[in-house]
Parts: sequence; structure tokens; C-alpha cells
Amino acid sequence: MNKTISITLMYFGSLLLTSTFAGKTQNAHRFTLSTPDIPANYQALDPLQSFSAASGYGWMNNSENHFGVAVPEGNYSVKLIYDSPDAANAMTVKAESRRVMLTTTGYNSSKIRSFTVNVRQPHIASGGKVTLNNWETTPTLIAHWDELLTLEFLPDTSGLTAIEIEPASKVTTLYIAGDSTVADQRSEPYAGWGQMLPSLFNQNISIANHAESGRALFSFLDEHRFDKILSTIQPGDYLFIQFGHNDQKDKRNEAGPYTTYTSELIEYVNATRDKSAIPVLITPMERRRWKNGEPGETLSEYADAVRRVGKALNVSVIDLHAMSLAFYNAMGEVASTKAFVHYPSNTYPDQPKQLKDNTHHNAYGALQLAKCIAEGIRVQIPGLAQHLRPEYGNYSPSHPDDPATTTIPASFVLSTATPEGN
Repeated sequence: MNKTISITLMYFGSLLLTSTFAGKTQNAHRFTLSTPDIPANYQALDPLQSFSAASGYGWMNNSENHFGVAVPEGNYSVKLIYDSPDAANAMTVKAESRRVMLTTTGYNSSKIRSFTVNVRQPHIASGGKVTLNNWETTPTLIAHWDELLTLEFLPDTSGLTAIEIEPASKVTTLYIAGDSTVADQRSEPYAGWGQMLPSLFNQNISIANHAESGRALFSFLDEHRFDKILSTIQPGDYLFIQFGHNDQKDKRNEAGPYTTYTSELIEYVNATRDKSAIPVLITPMERRRWKNGEPGETLSEYADAVRRVGKALNVSVIDLHAMSLAFYNAMGEVASTKAFVHYPSNTYPDQPKQLKDNTHHNAYGALQLAKCIAEGIRVQIPGLAQHLRPEYGNYSPSHPDDPATTTIPASFVLSTATPEGN
């Protein structure tokens, strides 16, 4: 992680809590950053132009790294045009709440890099809205619930000459329902695997990660988060479902892996199929627990329940529980801390105490788990696997990437507060 973060806390997005854009038409937006003669249908984007409600676009929070444009919810194709392939390959791009869309690569021989991003808002078309929590609305609405498409360019916008944003109505959307281990974590140094997954897919797939910290199957339902997914999911879309860490703490009568957890998994599967969409079950990855020199298991019964539901309902199951254990075992007891939020005191500004979290992953750990998910897709879901970016190839959790050579630049959004659900 970058140790020179100078801004301790920054939030992106608007203050709007209701949807001004509900029912409005998606439009194309084209911006040029450096061309002297402005092409037709392009808008000049000055490096000092701050976002304003009047223009509907601009740089966010006095930063030349974060760009926002006001759009209705939906999927958007983003095309970034650089002055050379080298500049295109050197850029990492994140969207919304630190969602990793593009990483540095030597594979691309073009000056153009493209991806598709999902934008959502809390309202539900059939009525009501998602019940957001304090950390999603304070001090302002979290970026993946606001009325902007936000892009973050790292390390900067060097070589970027144009941004094209167009509605993408014909792509397949991969929805995710889950907890903090999956979620788009808003602040460094935390990350969920769903936050890394977009970087592994080409522009034909849009990732709509609705996972949220502290959520269990039942609370995800109670807060209308599943209703929100069902209100927008289309035939042929996918819903990946991974819960367990917080379901394990369920205090309801008769709660357990083979009772409430199982019945709720079945409810999710059936409701998804009722929309002619495709459910995929994912066993919960393990926490970092070591016993007698081997990774310990704390969620084995929940993983078993997922496998049973998958077999009974003929649903694909990606066994992240087993793959996470193989990953931790390959790293070893001490080195496995490099996959989690383990940092000495003063690694970050205003961090007097060490961070020692054996549940939540950092960017490296989340990326390895995302690659496990991609490998499960490659083996079990060929229709979706054809859209994985070819540069990543096969992956084995028993032979993870070297953390010393796996770099995802840190965003300037830092909070050492542990995500809910630890």
C-alpha cells in the first residue's frame, strides 16, 4: 500500500438523497482534455474545472484525479483515449467507491482502454428505497449510491486525451449480494473481492456490486437491498450470492446454517430464477485462523450448507471457502497477514495503533480472491468465462501472486475504522 497518503478522509459524490434522475434518459458524454481543436460532439474539459450542478460534470473535491458526471442509474460504457499505448498501459482506473476497473498492463497495444460501469441509486422503481446505513450517508452519500458516475485516475491523468461515456444497454450485468468481505469498501486499506472483479472482465460485462458491510442474508432482505437488485436485474443477468460471516451471528430462534440460512439461500435462488436471471452460489471465504500449523475453519458448516443448496437446486457453486484455505496455506501463517489489513502503527497518517484484522482483506488479498472467483467462473460458467480479460489466464490459489509485485495504487480515501461485521 502507498504510505504517502496525505488526505486522511475524502468522500466523493453529491449530497442528494433522492433521485433527481429517476425516469430520465441516459445520454452520451464526450470530453476532450488536451486537443486544441475541439472535435464535434465533444466538450472541453479544463483541468481546473470543478464539478458543479449547473454543468453536471467536472473534477471532484479540488482534485485532478477524480472526475464526476451526473447520470441516471444504469450501465455505461467508458472509453479512455490516451496519447500512446504506454500511457494507456500505465494507468489504473477506479470507479464509484474504489471499484477497480482497469489495472496497469503490458498487454494492451492500443491507445484506447474500455470498460463498463454500473451506476445505481437508492430508489426502487416499484416503490420505496434501500435502507442505507449511517456510514453510507455520512458525511455525504457514498459514491456508489449517489447520482454521479465517478472515475478515479491513478497515479494521475498523464497522457489521457479524451473520455467517452455512453449508455450500455446490451451488456450483461453481474450482480453481487454479500457482506463486507465482498463489498466495495469506501476507504483504504480495506477491500472486498467484488471490488476487484471488474478489472478481470472486458467491457461486455458490468459488475453491480450491492454487497455491504455487516449484512447477512436476512438483513440484506430487510433493508430492501435484494428488492433493489430484483427491480433492475434482466433475463440472462447473473446474481452471485455470498454470505455467512454475519449469518453466523444470527440470534433468531432456530437460526443456523441448515435452517434459516438454508431457507434464505433458497429464497434468493428462486426469486432470481423468477426473473429469468442466473443465480450462482459462493461459499464464504475463511477468516485468518491458524491451528497446529494449518489454516483453521470457522465457517465450514455454512460452506457445506451452500454446497447442499447448490446440489439440491442445480445451481453452480464456486467454492471460495476451499480456495481461500488453499491460498492462506500457500502463503503460510506469517506471510498470510500480507493478504489482510495488518499494518504497524503509523503506516498511514493519523494511525497511532497497529491494524490487525483477520477478517477483512487489503487490495492484494481481495484481488487474489477475485481471481479465485474468476477461476471458478472459467471452470463452471463458460458463457460468462468468455468475457474474462485474456491477459489474466488461469489461476491457482495454491500458487498465488507475489504480494511484492502485485500493486494497486491506493486511493486518497483513508479510514482506519474497521468495517461493520468484523
